[in-house]
Amino acid sequence: MANKILIASGKGGVGKSSLTVGLCRAFRDMGKRVLAMDCDIGLRSLDLLLRTGDSLVFDWGDVARGSCEPQKAILQTDGFSLLPAPLRIEETFSPARLKEMIAQLEADFDYIFIDASAGVAQELQLAACMADAALVVATSDALCLRSAGKTGEALRRFGVTEQRLVLNRFQKSAVEHSFLLNIDEAIDRSGIQLIGIVPEDPEITFRFPKGETLPKKSPAKRAFERIAKRVDGKRVPLKIV
Repeated sequence: MANKILIASGKGGVGKSSLTVGLCRAFRDMGKRVLAMDCDIGLRSLDLLLRTGDSLVFDWGDVARGSCEPQKAILQTDGFSLLPAPLRIEETFSPARLKEMIAQLEADFDYIFIDASAGVAQELQLAACMADAALVVATSDALCLRSAGKTGEALRRFGVTEQRLVLNRFQKSAVEHSFLLNIDEAIDRSGIQLIGIVPEDPEITFRFPKGETLPKKSPAKRAFERIAKRVDGKRVPLKIV
């Protein structure tokens, strides 16, 4: 059965979807069978980041309402699979129905990454009902980390108790000048155990919106690889770059 991991954040703009794509590619390179499930209902972005928008016919909303089988909604892209999000939320999207849907899929994959919408509204609860664990993504500013802590609290209410923090777009120089919080402060503010740090990397800004992959020497790419190995149970030293 697949490991089902929710990618969540309290605020938008922290790089949650970019992390999802980066981890999917890292696990693909490890030889894992990977599904990215876009749960950012109404604001889906994974199809654009993976350049599959022109191929999109069905989404998981069609599966939930019984309009098609799961396999017909899944797109093949970049060596792994994508299940796009619907453009609006419906009563059909109940936790029971989504659990049933994910159960139909998990035998075919080693990892399913569920890219949730930002915040703690109904959409997060729907995404959480399908997950075994969560990665909460935040930048190292006080407001974002407070939002990450609130997201962690909401996830625990929704039954997702296994959580890890990813500090994304980390700027070492800004931390050294006290413009942003350091790692220990980030952990304290969020109340979530750290699993990895992704440094600020302009390659993501330039390449991901065009559906391009990162170069081998990209600091973010190396960070995604280290986080993937830790998620997979391997012991990997924590690095900032």
